[in-house]
Amino acid sequence: MSFYYPEGWRIHTPHNRNALLNFSTLSDACRDGLILEGRAVVCDSAHNLVVDLGCMKGIIPREDCAVGIKEGTVRDIAIISRVNRPVCFIIVRFQKQDDGSTVAILSRRLAQEKCQEEYLVSLRPGDVIDARITHLEPFGAFADIGCGVVSLLPIDAISISRIDHPRERFEVGMDIKAVVRSIEDGRVTLTHKELLGTWEENIARFHTGETVAGVIRSIEPYGIFVELSPNLAGLAELREGVRVGQQASVYIKNIVPSRMKVKLIIIDTFDDTYQPAPPEYFFSGKHMDSFLYSPPCCEKVLSTTFSPTTE
Repeated sequence: MSFYYPEGWRIHTPHNRNALLNFSTLSDACRDGLILEGRAVVCDSAHNLVVDLGCMKGIIPREDCAVGIKEGTVRDIAIISRVNRPVCFIIVRFQKQDDGSTVAILSRRLAQEKCQEEYLVSLRPGDVIDARITHLEPFGAFADIGCGVVSLLPIDAISISRIDHPRERFEVGMDIKAVVRSIEDGRVTLTHKELLGTWEENIARFHTGETVAGVIRSIEPYGIFVELSPNLAGLAELREGVRVGQQASVYIKNIVPSRMKVKLIIIDTFDDTYQPAPPEYFFSGKHMDSFLYSPPCCEKVLSTTFSPTTE
């Protein structure tokens, strides 16, 4: 399974570099049907991608640029947006040009189909996989889960602590782990919060009497919710002049595991924006059947159960 990486993972590997050394090594890769990567340098007026192979030029015809282009289910922006980025491909053949030069005819679609048939079809809800963030929208993050095949990570599945936009957690190009949440009609939907630790695992890093960093997440009539970590928030007493999104320093007044409560006092708030840090994961396995966020002593139960796919 691990052979099918998000695009950009293999371009600088010795295996990939060796395959692009010369015509002979490219011919071997063509014969063996290897998935390789190169940088797309041009999208021409017919929306064919030109790929830098080092020793020669490669061309991915428009209909071979992605699964769905030929059928019209994927728009051409998926081709244009690959310029100056790594693209995966399988070498289909070599072709002589009018000027006597040789170009390699490539197919990204074939690489994606191979990824789907040999890797993605084997995925089940609860599987933990590698992914790379490709773009961010207000409703969620899109991530490459193999050979440019993109899946949605909805905003409410990114972390327990709610956020206004995925850019508060991720940057385009960031490598993450994700859990397969569901598979419907071949489309994989991801979740992420289950990897960021339980309430007990997160609160273990904090202690009563400490003053710690936080982010103002919401202001309610009964208090202000302050995020201490992506999977942990506490409730602070109301304070004038506080706005959602501000950074804060907060005093930990009390911790109540039986109610999953962290009582805080806001010391100060200020406006600033920090770059998203790489996620810290508490789970290192390859699969989870379920996730229990709440402590055993807590009456309120927050959990996720990953149901087997019906496909």
